[in-house]
Amino acid sequence: MTQDLSNALLNDLIGQMHALTEKALTEFQNATDKQSLYDKKVLFSGKNGSVTELMKKMGQLTPEQKPQFGAKLNEAKQKIEQLYQERETSLGQAELSQKLASETLDLTLPGFAPDRGGDHPVHLVTNEIVDIMARLGYSARLGPMVERDYYNFEALNIPKDHPARDMQDTFFVDDNLVLRTHTSPIQIHSLEKDQLPLRIVGTGSVFRVDSDISHLPHFHQIEGMCVDRNVSMADLKGTIAFFVREFFGPGLKTRFRPSYFPFTEPSAEVDCSCPLCKGSGCSLCKQSGWIEIGGSGLINPKVFQTAKIPYPEWNGFAFGFGIERMAIIKYGIPDIRLLPENDLRFLRQFEF
Repeated sequence: MTQDLSNALLNDLIGQMHALTEKALTEFQNATDKQSLYDKKVLFSGKNGSVTELMKKMGQLTPEQKPQFGAKLNEAKQKIEQLYQERETSLGQAELSQKLASETLDLTLPGFAPDRGGDHPVHLVTNEIVDIMARLGYSARLGPMVERDYYNFEALNIPKDHPARDMQDTFFVDDNLVLRTHTSPIQIHSLEKDQLPLRIVGTGSVFRVDSDISHLPHFHQIEGMCVDRNVSMADLKGTIAFFVREFFGPGLKTRFRPSYFPFTEPSAEVDCSCPLCKGSGCSLCKQSGWIEIGGSGLINPKVFQTAKIPYPEWNGFAFGFGIERMAIIKYGIPDIRLLPENDLRFLRQFEF
């Protein structure tokens, strides 16, 4: 190819490029919405667009002319993109102006309320138990969730290597600290610090290595303790019978079954007649008519001895319930694992 023909081809391609840019300007201006504008952009600078077709003709140029044409072609692509962005902005502003002109906002209308749940069953049950026991003169106590081994075990008559420690797997922080396995350490703290006579309920989170349809590794307990002169099992039975009737409803019976707890002696498991079937038998109570609700007993003299409380001048009783278990019984919750999920659909059922 002669030099004249080569220059003529270069000038022709540059002319086509300028014409393409002008055509893009016209087509973009004629676009009436963003979608049609984008479709026109694809025709010019898309993968198979006019700019790409023009680029393919670079092979007809000489090596010296290709950089010159390539620079011009890049300028054209940038110009087309700039024209597209300007027109897109203009169309966006026009659409916004049209919406503002056609749509009105009534500021007197109420806004959208945030999505709400309800009080958590654990919270509801805890508050109700504390309120019931407050009528009997009990005051609420809290304690640390990370406890010294002494308060969690030894002061409760569970010394090192005691077989009772095998009854629960424990989260140990180190050799001296544990995530408390029950709320009973609150009793020891209160015996050490508070003035007798004493009536308290202690509540909070406890931790054990356990997880299935009826157990959680993190759950909640509430414990009651009464220390006074001349306290007997009759006082314990009367207190729990009153609590059961107030919490589950009138007419329910209680019964005590002999059991073993290191920190009480004698000890008893506490059952109440099923709140659902009233003792006639149902799926909740497994047709027995009774439901186990917790443990209880007279405080072991060794616990008083460790806390430096003179026994038998002072004696007392203690009892404890699992909050999640009480919630399951009271509200008929089928699976304990629903409680920690905090699903709003579940919690809304407890808006009383």
